Amino acid sequence: MALDPALRAWIDEHRSAHRFSVRKTPLKELDGWSFNSPDGDLVHRSGGFFSIHGVEVSLDDGREPWTQPIIRQAEIGILGILATEFDGAPHVLLQAKPEPGNIGPLQLSPTVQATRSNYTRLHRGAAVPYLEYFLDPGRAEVVTDTLQSEQGSWFWGKRNRNSVVVTRDEVPVREGFRWFSLPELDAALRVDNLVNMDTRSALSGLADAPWDSDASALHPTTHILARLTAAKASRRLSRRRIPLREVRDWHIGNDRIHREDGRFFSIIGVDVEAGKREVSRWSQPLLAPSSQGVVAFVLRRFTGEPHVLMHLRTDAGTFDVTELAPTVMCSPDNYPEPVPDGRLRHLDEVLGAPPERRLVDVVHSEEGGRFHHARNRYTVVEVEDGYADQPGDDHVWVSLRQLAGLARYGNVVDVGARCLLTCLTLSGHHPVTWRSR
Repeated sequence: MALDPALRAWIDEHRSAHRFSVRKTPLKELDGWSFNSPDGDLVHRSGGFFSIHGVEVSLDDGREPWTQPIIRQAEIGILGILATEFDGAPHVLLQAKPEPGNIGPLQLSPTVQATRSNYTRLHRGAAVPYLEYFLDPGRAEVVTDTLQSEQGSWFWGKRNRNSVVVTRDEVPVREGFRWFSLPELDAALRVDNLVNMDTRSALSGLADAPWDSDASALHPTTHILARLTAAKASRRLSRRRIPLREVRDWHIGNDRIHREDGRFFSIIGVDVEAGKREVSRWSQPLLAPSSQGVVAFVLRRFTGEPHVLMHLRTDAGTFDVTELAPTVMCSPDNYPEPVPDGRLRHLDEVLGAPPERRLVDVVHSEEGGRFHHARNRYTVVEVEDGYADQPGDDHVWVSLRQLAGLARYGNVVDVGARCLLTCLTLSGHHPVTWRSR
């Protein structure tokens, strides 16, 4: 489905109208940021926003213990989408918003996408539009409202509030905002690097999750939750904060932070000038992945009901030890040698699938406020009967209806799986819940 010409024109107009400049800058020259003297962590002078420190990790899954830099952002932000109906048809209010790490750099963002530092105006900038719909109880009717985790390999326990609320108010549409119908969202989700991660994550709460979601499912939901609980209880995840200067195999330089072998990611600095943001100029670090990744579901039908193979995954910064993750989530270039612990199981099936078996296949960017040009190929590959009849202890088949229900709870379904669920939901492979009141 192609973008409607009027929508394409609206996006192009706002891309050309935004004055947005991003210039790479040595870390030591970032305004307001410094390596603090006690431990060498990279921090902001206000004590807010976020910091880069070290973590030492040990897991009992066959991996050797390791250390790495990690982003710590203790505050909880808001990813809020305001919704309404026009002539009975659901619409959501999105904004055309550039971020320093975006490809574009303008992408379609939630109605409100703000950290606590932003919406409490720690940066002394302008107020965040439409914030009242998400902070004032009773102002709008809640469809979904949960605390959801983000990338555990890059963040230490990071969570944001993912919220979709419905209003019957006459809402003035401010410059840079637009109401999107669900068909328009479907078309936008098929375009590379257009719908940002926060929008995809928040919209996952619209997937239909009926009370009888166990009907036609291979396993009851209680079985899936028991598998997840057992993994959380039995896995021995040991992690402790260490000074950034003590991470092994990484070079902590004045210009950037990077691994000596070039794998995984680096930490770079940028100076930003933005004409239409709450703050018009700032500096910050960004995490820059070394290569494009793959985020994939393997999908199989059991008695006609679509199921996806979920990975019980643990990362360095996972908030509660283990979450349900996509079948495959990795950057293949980081693993030139075979990986013995099975983390790349099913990758060959995903990469080798022909186009006719791909229900979703698009490149999407990750959150551009913290990551620089972080891209993943989001794909869903349908497999034949008999595939992974015995998926092993670290994978489990979950129906799409069950996944939709589980995604409405915090720290159960990870951000990659939520984004893939949105892609399947809006493309018509799974129904959308809309509560007309």
